[in-house]
Amino acid sequence: MTETLTHPETRDPMLPTRYTVVDRVVETRDSATLTLAPVAESLPRFRPGQFTMISVPGVGEIAVSISGDPRYEHILVQTVRAVGAVSQAIHDAAPGTVLGARGPFGTDWDLPSAAGADLLLVAGGIGLAPLRPVLLGALACRARYGRITLVLGARTPAEILYREQVRSWTEDLSVMSTVDHPTPGWHGRAGLVTAPLAEAELDPACTVAFLCGPEVMMRFSAECLLERGVPAQRIRLSLERNMKCGIGLCGHCQFGPLLVCRDGPVLHYGQVADLLTVKEL
Repeated sequence: MTETLTHPETRDPMLPTRYTVVDRVVETRDSATLTLAPVAESLPRFRPGQFTMISVPGVGEIAVSISGDPRYEHILVQTVRAVGAVSQAIHDAAPGTVLGARGPFGTDWDLPSAAGADLLLVAGGIGLAPLRPVLLGALACRARYGRITLVLGARTPAEILYREQVRSWTEDLSVMSTVDHPTPGWHGRAGLVTAPLAEAELDPACTVAFLCGPEVMMRFSAECLLERGVPAQRIRLSLERNMKCGIGLCGHCQFGPLLVCRDGPVLHYGQVADLLTVKEL
């Protein structure tokens, strides 16, 4: 008998759903992409920009942005960078490993509202992972959008995520890559993403920008776009904070008056411009 996958409407958001790792791809020295399939029930369909809480039994739980294709309802794709005990355990999970997943949580990039506009995506390092569903969703409906430009930054060429896929994207969109530290064989740009961003062809009146990466990168990129005439409400950012519950109860992800898991992670620059200038203790 074939088991039917479900995602019940009445689900306790604090209880994880079991998913099995069916594929693992090493992306960089410290990042890997896991493809997860539900054991029985599945989580509801995600929207690009949302995140899940992924748990490893006996180790812990962390928030991870969903980086898969939004057209596939029951499959989760999560790109994880190993920076601590939990993320290391998820990063190392081999095919066959069973993990827990809660979600999807948070606000999304609201890609449908950008129909008819030019799309400008600015990604720094692991920040390409939350933006990947935007690119996959836009390319699946390419005629709905105008010019699509990806400005991509990484510390070194070896730390660029999805390298083969990025190469394939150049057929359908403009890719401008830069690295902090060039290595032999790199023939692209060197320096901050703000340099190619300042040169990118754009019409500020019909551009929607999507930014994800280190906060200082997003702040300077947003300021660059403001100087070029893109309104703050059309500049969308994805914030990262220490999320523990995912539903706005624990307060760990407080960012000024906001709770990032509930009010974010995607917010427009006008909502957070002042907050991004405040130094954390």
